[in-house]
This record gives sequence, C-alpha cells and structure tokens, in this order.
Amino acid sequence: MKPIISATELFSLRNNLDLVLIDARSGPSANERYLEQHLDEAIWVDLETDLAEKSADATNGGRHPLPSPQHFNQLLAQWGIRPESHVVVYDDKNGANAAARFWWMAKAIGQERVQVLDGGMAAAIAEGYPVTSGEKTRIPVERPKAEAWLLPTANIQEVEKAAQNADYLVIDVREKDRYNGLREPIDLVAGHIPGAMNLPFAGNLDEAGHFLLPEVLKEKYETELAGRNSENVIVHCGSGVTACHTLLAMAQADMEIPKLYVGSWSEWSRSGKDMATN
Repeated sequence: MKPIISATELFSLRNNLDLVLIDARSGPSANERYLEQHLDEAIWVDLETDLAEKSADATNGGRHPLPSPQHFNQLLAQWGIRPESHVVVYDDKNGANAAARFWWMAKAIGQERVQVLDGGMAAAIAEGYPVTSGEKTRIPVERPKAEAWLLPTANIQEVEKAAQNADYLVIDVREKDRYNGLREPIDLVAGHIPGAMNLPFAGNLDEAGHFLLPEVLKEKYETELAGRNSENVIVHCGSGVTACHTLLAMAQADMEIPKLYVGSWSEWSRSGKDMATN
C-alpha cells in the first residue's frame, strides 16, 4: 500500500467499514473549523496535544516533541483504530503539516495501513466526498502494546556529528529564506545547522499542490543522497512536523525512510550550538 492516496481512491472507499478518517488540520481555530465542516465520519486530532507532548522548555525536544509510543497507542485505541484498520489522514496544507506527522507516528507505532490524502480536504470535496459538521467519536478498541517507536530518529548529538561528516547528510526542509537566516517567523533565531543541506518540502509537490510522481521523487532524492544509505540521512524542519512531509515523499518513492530529528531547528537554535546563515 502506497503511503499517499488520491481523492478518487478515497471516494471509492467511503463505505468501507475498515476505513478510519483522521482530520489533522491545525493552527488557529482548527477545532472550530473541524466542527463547522469536515469529511464525513472524520475524527479530529490535535497536533499540539495528540501528536506532541509539549514541555515548557523547548531546549529539550523542541516545540513538538514526540509523546511516548504508549500514549499515542492509547489514543489510537481511543479513536477506534484497530491494527487492521485502513486509516486515511488529511489536512489543509498539502499534507505538509500534521497529516504527514500523524502518518509517520502511526507507521512508527506499527499501523501498516495508513495513508495521507493527496491534495487534502479540498481535493476530497472536489471529488464529491460527503462532508458533515459536529464532533465524531468512535468506540474504543483494544490494541497490542507499543514499547518503542519503530521508525528511526536522531538526537541533537547525532545531528551535530552527522552534519560535519561527508558520509552523512542532514536535510533541512524549511523554506530557503528561513534556512538562509533572512526571516524566522516562529523560532527565536534565524539560520540553519552548519553543514545541513536545504531541500524545501514544497519541492515534493507540483504546481497544483499534489505530490510528484513516485519515479520523479525517487530520482530527485537518489540524486541528493548520492549513494548514502538511509541510516546515514537525517531530516529536520522547524519542530519535527513538516520534516515528515519529506519522509512521506521518500516512502512514496519506495525508498527507505531516513531518521527524523524531532527537535529540529526549534531545539538546535536554543541549544547554544553553532548556527549558520546563507
């Protein structure tokens, strides 16, 4: 099963009893927007509280540190997601925000059948997928225990070493002007990790906001990786959320999923470590 599903494919599944829809829209008033309108039967998840376990100190884990796998597994059970469920997650930012993060976390907890909706909620509505309002809940289920995240991550010490080693590659997926230190709308300091390469996540999409074809993504990333194995590649962003968009794109290209630096720039820029611009 490919990690990305088209709106047409989703429409054909709308009466499938195994289907669980997740609305991962985030930002100001996300819950209010969900309550006003969402895809029929979709459950809303909160990036800030469901997909992260935030602390008062972003120097340890950044702005969106992962919750424990046990806690996230409990949430999946609460949302009625069985190991065999077919989960489709969407947002309104071309998968670049919490939809890709949810996908990564679900895969890392062992959920095999999980996909991100290409084009997000707007694509589904254009396809004629029914919408509704109000809150959707599901009957909780039992799930197997989850002891650890099953996809690779990297900590700040690993990133520091990798960024200065030619056998490794650290990829920063933020916009070019943030990487170059020209602006920083969220974190305290502008710039990038010395030695990191800038490959903005928007390059995974075509002009219409849909993911590029798998073969195009594969050629793009195989060229950039230049023969490096996935275990020698670390991907980050501002806080470990949009980095998952690039991990999703690489998975769509049938490539091994590299390491996610969850703390990302939000942790690095508060750590006292060296920073670079341009």
